[in-house]
Amino acid sequence: MANVDELSALTAAERLADLFADTVGADVRSVILHGSLSAGDFRAGSSDIDLLIVIEGGLSDAQSTVLERLVRQADLGSAAGIDVHVVTAEIAGAPSRTPALELYIGRYDRSSTGFEVERRVAASPDLPAELSMARADGRSLRGAPPREVIAPVPPGWIVDRGRHWLMTWRSLTDDTENAAFMALTACRIWRFAVDNVHCSKAQAARWALDRDPSLTVVRQAVQQYEQDPTAIVGEQGITRLIDTVLQETAPTWRPAEPASVRHSDVDNS
Repeated sequence: MANVDELSALTAAERLADLFADTVGADVRSVILHGSLSAGDFRAGSSDIDLLIVIEGGLSDAQSTVLERLVRQADLGSAAGIDVHVVTAEIAGAPSRTPALELYIGRYDRSSTGFEVERRVAASPDLPAELSMARADGRSLRGAPPREVIAPVPPGWIVDRGRHWLMTWRSLTDDTENAAFMALTACRIWRFAVDNVHCSKAQAARWALDRDPSLTVVRQAVQQYEQDPTAIVGEQGITRLIDTVLQETAPTWRPAEPASVRHSDVDNS
């Protein structure tokens, strides 16, 4: 049963799904909730609301402006922020490595980033992972179920993009604001590469520690993420973790068979 914090964020997500559907109208194929709030690992004040909107055709400038305003003004309940991706049904139904993105809106109330908007992105290399996660663990708040509107994404594309970010973060380990995010996301990339399973930050951390208990930085990241925002996540530890995951996901990697039980059945953000 959902707790009070989950219900608060879920109510906010439902309200936004209604408003998005009203704005776009009959062209909405599906409004999909995914991430921690869908998978049962929501953390008040740390987790975001993740929404993927699949539409027929494209958005007009006026519609995009309304959606941006709705996200800016929304009461997010206990969520730390919100990520909204809008894609066409054509893109969702036939993903490529760098698919087009109709609209992205990110609001981060507890981060210096604040608010981000991208319109009509011709090539979005991070979108395939978003589509894959929504297909695997999302649930429809409005319209068709995820698997009816999102086609499978080759796991190798997701691993390759994950390695890109790991190599980028290798030179950013002194970024204290995003230290826990980098460490826990590295764990998620690692587990997906090995098991072909999308999972939450907390689940990925447990998996990584089972695989290598000496990775103290993972415990530090979990403490900062779940308990104490002031907890230190060691820079050298992040470097070691990233190097470990890069080695474990090197090009000799071969994908596992798709898991028969998803993480939401055995246990995001």
